Amino acid sequence: MRTEEEQVEALKNWWKENGKSLLLGVALALAIVFGWKGWQNNQQVNAENAATLYTNLVQAVAIASTPTATDDQRATATHLAATLKTDYSDSAYAHFGALFSARLAVDGGDFDSAISELDWVLSQSSDSVMKTVASMRKARVLAATGQVDQAVTLLNGLSEAGFKVSIAELKGDLFMQQGDKEKALSAYQTAVDNAQQANRPLLNMKLENLAAEEG
Repeated sequence: MRTEEEQVEALKNWWKENGKSLLLGVALALAIVFGWKGWQNNQQVNAENAATLYTNLVQAVAIASTPTATDDQRATATHLAATLKTDYSDSAYAHFGALFSARLAVDGGDFDSAISELDWVLSQSSDSVMKTVASMRKARVLAATGQVDQAVTLLNGLSEAGFKVSIAELKGDLFMQQGDKEKALSAYQTAVDNAQQANRPLLNMKLENLAAEEG
C-alpha cells in the first residue's frame, strides 16, 4: 500500500506526464462541441434569412405580375430571386425562387431566360417533385416557342406518381397544338382515367368536346 504522500507524488508525476495532453483533449472536445453548436446556429440563421427573403419574393412577384406593375417592381422581384439563388443555392427556397424567375421571364417574353432558370432547378434540385414541376413548366415554355416535339419528349420522361393526371392533360394540350386530335383524345382519356374521382371540370370538358368532334 502506498502512503498518502506517495499517492500525492504519483499523481503529481502523472500530471506532469499527461496533464498537457489531457488539457489539449478537453480543449479539443470543447471546440468540437461549441463548433457544432455554432454551425447549427449559423444554419438556423441562414434558414431564417432564406425564409424571410422568400416571403419578400412572393410578395414582390405578386406585385410584379399585376398589369400595372412598373419596371422597378419587376426588377425588384427578379433581384430577390437572384439573391436567393446566389446566397442560398442549396436551399429549396432558391429552387422556388428560380421557378418565380422563370415565370417573370415568361411574362416578359424572355423565353430563353425562363428555360435557363428551369434548367438550373433541374440541375440543382434532387427532389423528384421539384424536378417534375420544373420539367412541366419547361415543356410549356418549349411549346410556346414552337418546340412542341421537344416538349412532348420531355414529358414522356416524367414518372412522378402524383402528377400523372397533369402530365397526361398537358400532353393532350400539346397534341392539340400540333393538330393531332387523335393523340390528344387519347391523352385526355388517360388523364381522366388517372384522375378517378378527382373533380377536374376543365379536363372533362376538353375530353367531352374533343370526343364530340371526333365522334
